[in-house]
Amino acid sequence: MKILFLTYHGFSDYSGISKKIHYQLKGLRQNGYDARLCYYGFTPEGHRCRFIDDDVIKDYGTGWTAALHQRMSYGCIYDYCLREGIQMVYARCFQNASPWLIRLFSRLRKAGIKAVTEIPTYPYDQEFCHAVMKQRIGLWCDKLFRRRLYRQMEALVTFSDATEIFGQRTINISNGVDMDSIPLHQPPADHHSLHLIGVAEVHFWHGYDRLVEGLGRYYQTTEKPKNVVLHIVGGIWPGDMHGERGFQTLIDRYGLNGKIVLHGQLFGQQLDDVFNQCRFAIGSLGRHRSGITTIKTLKNREYATRGIPFIYSEQDSDFDRQPYVLKATADESPIDIQQIVDFTDRFTMKPADIRQTVEHLTWQRQMRIVVEATMGNGQQSA
Repeated sequence: MKILFLTYHGFSDYSGISKKIHYQLKGLRQNGYDARLCYYGFTPEGHRCRFIDDDVIKDYGTGWTAALHQRMSYGCIYDYCLREGIQMVYARCFQNASPWLIRLFSRLRKAGIKAVTEIPTYPYDQEFCHAVMKQRIGLWCDKLFRRRLYRQMEALVTFSDATEIFGQRTINISNGVDMDSIPLHQPPADHHSLHLIGVAEVHFWHGYDRLVEGLGRYYQTTEKPKNVVLHIVGGIWPGDMHGERGFQTLIDRYGLNGKIVLHGQLFGQQLDDVFNQCRFAIGSLGRHRSGITTIKTLKNREYATRGIPFIYSEQDSDFDRQPYVLKATADESPIDIQQIVDFTDRFTMKPADIRQTVEHLTWQRQMRIVVEATMGNGQQSA
């Protein structure tokens, strides 16, 4: 069976989203499907283009007219699907519902091509409360057209427990993992210090400020504190560095210089080296800030695949009762660092044993669930 994986943006070596999309595509192919990747990007000459794998199917040119045209012109995707005999389109939501996308998926539906759209986080409207004006305008447009758009779909794919989103039925899956790409954690032998790691493109819903404040209070109130150091790997928006709960504000307030290490974006061996300094990882601690109570985040699964224990505050049925998880309250209280210290001091589970608990969460298995729910269990894989 031929499947087109449709995204509305390009890719970055540092982006977890980019890696996830390629792992999903790999999962489809591991099931025997003929899966192609459609994306938007630039040629070396600066032309805005739509690509299928490495081939340009539409060159929009350069300048602002090209930028506008690519948001309105999707005929090349429709033509490609008909020409190549595509049977299913798997699209990834970019909060970009529009009359032009409605027309594309309406034409695909009439041609007998089934489509689903993945909603990476739901609900997502509150994630834009701190966004710049351009992004808020984009969300406003999305709200106008998304119900009409998703009526053209077979279903919406979600990592939540929602049974209906925007008036459309859902296919509920977990974020998956690619076992081949994530090395097994090698915990440090030193137990006199405790190094923590949080990997994210940090936003307010990650709630890392709760951890920084908890660390500050730990050093203020503990008579003989263990040397606890937090490593943050990923970009941090300038707005999250300052202000009442900004990282730099809290570091200065509690004198945490040397206890908070901001690495910026890392990948490959550099990322692995930082992980192997650490014995405990940080998931999301503020999803409640964007109105989310239940979600199956990619980061939790990546931590478990590495084999490192971790903390988070949302509800995640894959991990809520696992012995290597420490649950935080879903509120604004500072994280209790002493609780993490005590947890890690008595923790004995091996990384390989943690990894074994998520072997059923591969992208191969998750993407097969989507295809079978969309096309029917009787579909042939190739």
